[in-house]
Amino acid sequence: MIAFGFSAAATAQDSMADLLNKVRQGRASESEEHKKRESEFMQRRDQQQRLLQEERQTQKRLERESARLEETRRNNEAEITRQLEIRRERLGQLSELFGVLQQSAGDAKSVISTSHISIDNEGRMDEIDNLIRKSTESSELPTLDDIRAWPAQMMLEMIGSGEVVTFDHTIRNVAGNAETVALTRIGDFGLVGDGKYFELKPDGTVHELIRQPSGRFTGTIGDFESATSGIIALGMDPTRGQLLGLEVDKPTIEERLAQGGPIGYITLSLGFIGVLIALFQWAYLWGVSGKVKKQIRDETANVNNPLGRVLSVYENNRSVDVETLELKLDEAILKETPPLERFLTIIKLISAVAPLMGLLGTVIGMIETFQAITLFGTGDPSKMAGGISAALMTTVEGLVVAIPTLFLHSFVSGSSKGVIHVLEEQSAGIIAVHAEKEHANAGA
Repeated sequence: MIAFGFSAAATAQDSMADLLNKVRQGRASESEEHKKRESEFMQRRDQQQRLLQEERQTQKRLERESARLEETRRNNEAEITRQLEIRRERLGQLSELFGVLQQSAGDAKSVISTSHISIDNEGRMDEIDNLIRKSTESSELPTLDDIRAWPAQMMLEMIGSGEVVTFDHTIRNVAGNAETVALTRIGDFGLVGDGKYFELKPDGTVHELIRQPSGRFTGTIGDFESATSGIIALGMDPTRGQLLGLEVDKPTIEERLAQGGPIGYITLSLGFIGVLIALFQWAYLWGVSGKVKKQIRDETANVNNPLGRVLSVYENNRSVDVETLELKLDEAILKETPPLERFLTIIKLISAVAPLMGLLGTVIGMIETFQAITLFGTGDPSKMAGGISAALMTTVEGLVVAIPTLFLHSFVSGSSKGVIHVLEEQSAGIIAVHAEKEHANAGA
């Protein structure tokens, strides 16, 4: 047991000795490494010091250059100011002239950019833009050729305003597709072609009108395009499209009828019925009046007309006294009166009700307009005006129905009264003759 403990202690002592040797060797190697690194650092420090000196010299050189350039800049600015002052002195009144020239060229540009004459005279804007640029900038003055471009373009504008020119040009149709048509330019007032009107857009393109004006305008285009000389009528807009735009925006008959709404359609239906009834009754009375006139010339009573039927009553009651005969004839006239006066009440009622229906539609439309104003305000007066216009359309429809039906009622009523007057006149004559005969027989 004692020998084993001694052996274990000897082994531990050897291990500690090895560890001590390793630590000493590590310190020795680290010391050598540190010395090597310190040597390299010293060498690099000298190099860094040399580079630092070089950079400081470069900085001083650049600072001197910067100061020199700053001085040059100040001298250049002073020279520019002096040269500008010299230029202003030498220009004198020319500066005011260039200002007026710039303003006039700008006004000419606004005219040329929207002119129909620029369609078949391309490149007009380039010369004007060049003149405006040179008049605005101080680095370059406009030459005489540049200045002459302005009056030359204005002369072209004046000459083109009196020309009628036909040329092929690409346009945009209603569907938005591009196509080439033979355009006819009438001065600076409008464009026509292929029986249609065209308009010049602000971007210089030509578009077909979304909707053509009425036929009384478009009907003149064909004759104008086919004419070779003389004076030919053509609907033209001297305001460069404003009046034509109003004509295009004008509602059609169908659109105006749609503005009236249900009340408008009811009013027009009543008017249509009233006109048909009045024409039918007028035709009937015209035929009856002809038969009555024929009966007046004929001594034989014909029962195919009111007067003949009244005369037949006299023929059947020749032997009665005057009072009885008068009553018989009055009864016969009363029987003939209803067919002669039929439909007069309906026609008169329609002529009286139609304006009231129109007024009703107008009141309803105004109520809807004011409700819209209450909800959305009056920010867009055009919409409010459109609502009022639609509301008043029913009044127009009512008057359109009332006026002709009132005239027709007057004509029909006059024809009816004329026939009845003939019947009463002939009846009074018959009674007078019968009374004379009766008095003559009594005296005998």
